[in-house]
Amino acid sequence: MATQEKPPVVQELLQANEKYKNSFTNGDLPLPPAKKVAVLACMDARLDPARALGLEEGDAHVIRNAGGRAKDALRSLIISQILLGTKHVVILHHTDCGMRTFSNADIQAKIKERDGHESDIPDFLPYPDDEWGVREDIQLIRDSPHVPKDVTVHGVQRMHALQPAPPMSDRDTGGPSVQIACKRVAFVVKFSKTSPWDFRNCCNGY
Repeated sequence: MATQEKPPVVQELLQANEKYKNSFTNGDLPLPPAKKVAVLACMDARLDPARALGLEEGDAHVIRNAGGRAKDALRSLIISQILLGTKHVVILHHTDCGMRTFSNADIQAKIKERDGHESDIPDFLPYPDDEWGVREDIQLIRDSPHVPKDVTVHGVQRMHALQPAPPMSDRDTGGPSVQIACKRVAFVVKFSKTSPWDFRNCCNGY
């Protein structure tokens, strides 16, 4: 049987990996993250959560899925906390997210049209607005009986580079703030006009 030729993009990735493995020097890092934090972020290809937060290899668990949704990530978060000792969760949502461009009905209809049936179609977890999505994910994590009670949960809306920053209104915070109340959790999202990637004003922990 003839070997199937790899697509050009796969060949590029393998070539890049050759260079990476030849220069890799972090094989002796401990398995538990040094900063004891797990970051839950969207899989959006335009975003690099680790670089945006100044994280290096070994610092944190970075868990990504469509929308950075907690329901998809609970398994990984629980392993991170129970087996690998993380004590903090930072949820990063962002503006201009594709998860706000469709409903469950939209994507389920496309799947049914393609497959001819609608059995076992999952909830794709779209959300109507940024604040709602962050709030729901914080609450889901805190309400899980498997999440240790000493784990702090933080939520941040990240301003995407394509999204105009709101007008400056508060010299002390660097931008307008939105107070969001959640079951047993409150956090503040503060936007910066000067930098679309400003995380200095993160939220209050649980």
